[in-house]
Amino acid sequence: MTDSSPLSIRTLPEPAAILWLIKPITWFPPMWAYLCGAVSSGASPEGQWVLLFLGVLLAGPIVCGMSQAANDWCDRNVDAINEPDRPIPSGRIPGRWGLWIAIFMSALALAVGWQLGSWGFGATIFGVLAAWAYSAEPVRLKRSGWWGPGLVGLCYEGLPWFTGAAVLSFGAPSWPVIIIAALYAVGAHGIMTLNDFKALKGDRQTGINSLPVTLGPERAARIACWIMALPQVAVIALMLMWDKPIYAAAITLLLAGQILAMTVLLRDAKAFAPWYNGTGVTFYVSGMMVAAFALRAMA
Repeated sequence: MTDSSPLSIRTLPEPAAILWLIKPITWFPPMWAYLCGAVSSGASPEGQWVLLFLGVLLAGPIVCGMSQAANDWCDRNVDAINEPDRPIPSGRIPGRWGLWIAIFMSALALAVGWQLGSWGFGATIFGVLAAWAYSAEPVRLKRSGWWGPGLVGLCYEGLPWFTGAAVLSFGAPSWPVIIIAALYAVGAHGIMTLNDFKALKGDRQTGINSLPVTLGPERAARIACWIMALPQVAVIALMLMWDKPIYAAAITLLLAGQILAMTVLLRDAKAFAPWYNGTGVTFYVSGMMVAAFALRAMA
């Protein structure tokens, strides 16, 4: 008997599988961060709508989508253990198509980034190189529970924030903008650590030393909570120092909501990590926009 199922003879990827590969649900954080950067710059969007649109498109569907494709290609053996129904291990994206898609999107990112001027293009180069450094051998920073989430947090929150501010202001952002973007990028390390909980089994078997693997889920979750919270405390302190008490109060309330969600998370970190990513993280990114408007008022 021969197997004549579609997956056994597939030579081209399924369109729906390509969309799954580039994971639209992951595009929101960098798109939001780019908008935060644009707001924080103090520049008027009037006459710059194309730059705003291209930047959001670049940060989300193109660069973030490319990074997801590259990660899935480089993680195809891990995914065969953790999630065998994903596009590459399931065969819905056959052969080396996953790699080719990631390479094509890398080139597309550079082409679009070129349209955003020197600051936008430089940030795009960094983002593309970082995506491959995170996933691909021999660098594969994903193997480290410290460097991997740190790089992703930087590229998801800090880099697009910096880029949005630089592109709309046609120059380097002010130091307050850079500092706030950096603090939220550091806090995103904790968010990325929680994202690692879903891959515990495969990570253990393939030598990926995420914090949940090396420290255990409970301890890793506690550290992630501290990493998320402390930079926001620093943001609140800076808002008070810059005479922005209303913005400081709003961010404090949003941090309080996260702390309440953290108490639920820490009851069973492995079970509640996905729940926290849909609740506590919403408060986190809301605080980012509040901080962006505070910076705009200072511009």
